[in-house]
Amino acid sequence: MEYLVLVLLILIIILLLIVLLRKNNSDVNDKINKLEISMIKEIGNFKNDFSHSLTLDFNNQTERLDNRLRLINDKVNERLDENFEKTNKTFTNVLERLSKIDEAQKKIDTLSGDIVSLQGILTDKKTRGIFGEVNLENILSNVFGKNNTKIYKMQHTFVNGTIADAVLFTPEPLGVIAIDSKFPLEHYEIMVDKNNSKDVREQAEKMFKVDMKKHIDAISSKYIIPNVTSDQAILFLPAEAIFAEVNAYHREILEYAYKKRVWITSPTTLISTLTTIQIILKNIERDKFAKIIHNELNSLSLEFARYKERWDKLYKSIENVSRDVKDIHTTTTKITKKFDSINQVEIGELDDKEN
Repeated sequence: MEYLVLVLLILIIILLLIVLLRKNNSDVNDKINKLEISMIKEIGNFKNDFSHSLTLDFNNQTERLDNRLRLINDKVNERLDENFEKTNKTFTNVLERLSKIDEAQKKIDTLSGDIVSLQGILTDKKTRGIFGEVNLENILSNVFGKNNTKIYKMQHTFVNGTIADAVLFTPEPLGVIAIDSKFPLEHYEIMVDKNNSKDVREQAEKMFKVDMKKHIDAISSKYIIPNVTSDQAILFLPAEAIFAEVNAYHREILEYAYKKRVWITSPTTLISTLTTIQIILKNIERDKFAKIIHNELNSLSLEFARYKERWDKLYKSIENVSRDVKDIHTTTTKITKKFDSINQVEIGELDDKEN
């Protein structure tokens, strides 16, 4: 393209020179006219070539531009498809999460209703007692199996007429351990409620301590019976929050219970305690069977000693019989030979007589 423009400029310069020469010298007009005609022809050809070249270049540029636009369009479509797919997946995930959130919200609403219902139940002292007993029975059945009366029993009556919520039949030296469920809720709720004034909460705290000590005294006096039960008993708190409150802020209650030989437990700690007792019981059973096996092996050893003694006697008898059999066989052989020789003699004599 630059080359064609340069040629065009040169031709224009030559035409200008011809015009100038025509004005200055008339003799050379013919030659100049011819040259002018030739130049005009060349310029025409150049114009045609230049137009053709421009057309080709324009077509090529247009084709390249179309290709570039096509590639750009393909890339844009590809990116749009990818983004649409990602957006669709994101939208699907959002819908799934929204549905899960909706389900969770329904469960929360249901749970809120259950909690309100549970609060209504726990406001009554009798229903709280039933709740604690049911919770205790579920823990015992989960650890030892349902209705396993060899290890535990619900609502057990002692010789003094008192009834424990549950008892454990553990091996000596522990023996029978009573478990009683207590649920001191009224003063605890007032004590931990931040909306109450400081004086009200402090008064509730004092009453909570009094309630706990009363429960400890009752269990110690009713369920620790000399020569009947173990020298210790278990106080079961069905609420982990109350147990945590006692352990975190009321060490004097724990010390008081320790002096009374009453161990305070929650659902979690009671499960741990019962699991430990279960392991001890299994080890005792295993040791008992091991002792039985040892005794049986000792008995088997004595029987085998008798068997060996009798086998030795039988072996000697078999050996004597074998020796006697051998002697009899020898005698039988000798007698047989004698009979054979006698038979041969009789046959010879008969032959002589006939002759």
